[in-house]
Amino acid sequence: MNAIRTRAARLLPPLTATVCAAALLGGCSGADPTAAAKPVAAERAGAPEAAGDLQGDYQRVIKDVLPSVVQINAGDSLGSGVVYDNKGHVVTNAHVVGDEKTFKVTTATGEQELTARLVSSYPDQDLAVVKIDKPPAGQKAASFGDSSKVAVGQIVLAMGSPLGLSSSVTQGIVSATGRTVSEGSSGGGTGATIANMVQTSAAINPGNSGGALVDLDGKVVGIPTLAATDPQLGEGAAPGIGFAIPSTTVKTIADQIVKDGRVSDSGRAALGITGRTVLGDDYSPAGVAVVSVQKGGAAAKAGIEAGDILTRIGDSSVTTITSLTEALASREPGQKVRIGYTRGGDDKTAEVALGTM
Repeated sequence: MNAIRTRAARLLPPLTATVCAAALLGGCSGADPTAAAKPVAAERAGAPEAAGDLQGDYQRVIKDVLPSVVQINAGDSLGSGVVYDNKGHVVTNAHVVGDEKTFKVTTATGEQELTARLVSSYPDQDLAVVKIDKPPAGQKAASFGDSSKVAVGQIVLAMGSPLGLSSSVTQGIVSATGRTVSEGSSGGGTGATIANMVQTSAAINPGNSGGALVDLDGKVVGIPTLAATDPQLGEGAAPGIGFAIPSTTVKTIADQIVKDGRVSDSGRAALGITGRTVLGDDYSPAGVAVVSVQKGGAAAKAGIEAGDILTRIGDSSVTTITSLTEALASREPGQKVRIGYTRGGDDKTAEVALGTM
């Protein structure tokens, strides 16, 4: 999926407001709880959950997870973060931290403003980890789930600080899984191409970046990162189309940063080249020219050289750097793929065992 994005970090001063943790209010059923409880339970087995029960689930999850979602002030950028462990590590988006090294972190209750420092940022996956200097007593880490098991139609809650309104919660469903989305690099974006993103209808607004997308088991299944834009609305936000980095990716990257202070294995496939988009005779994108080849990398081992123009990976046409990155994002290191390219006007193919970014 191509670059449909609105960076969900707030670049303007936050709205001045006092916002408490969200809660859902409503009545409960007036049925006598002692009347024929067992027969009713048997009759309703497998039926949709009652509205009161669903509301209770919402409130339980919010109460459990929201204290682990913080607001991050990074200079002129405002975003969100999720407490990752009991040592003060907080995971967020790379575009939230930007080039800053120190941050002000506000707890969900708004009662404490803490100082945090950058551990490491990994823009290729738009993820970063910061560490609170003096974690408050009792600060609770969020529990991360397995995003590979999320299903379309599953109810999720997005928690963060949209427009500077801390401790905000929106609800929706998982609209799609397995999306490959490319960020733009303008406006403070990282230009990352991220695979297997979770698409959600839960509202994602500026400031939600780095927060939590949570299932009704109270597990973080994604980090809200992007909101789609609609060219027909003047690049305004497209309602109900947001994207979250899957929790499996978040854990892979964050675990390495927490342990080693850097990312040594992204789990992402790579060709081992630098390239640029080239235009055809009609001035439309026509492929990716290989500018340089990494010595010992996947492309070099397959005989691809600087000056070659890549036009295809497997069954996918390659016309731009973005399309090349998206084609690689959906593949695994070590996977063998057939690469189509031209050299001196001649069409060629090579089988490449992909390396690791």
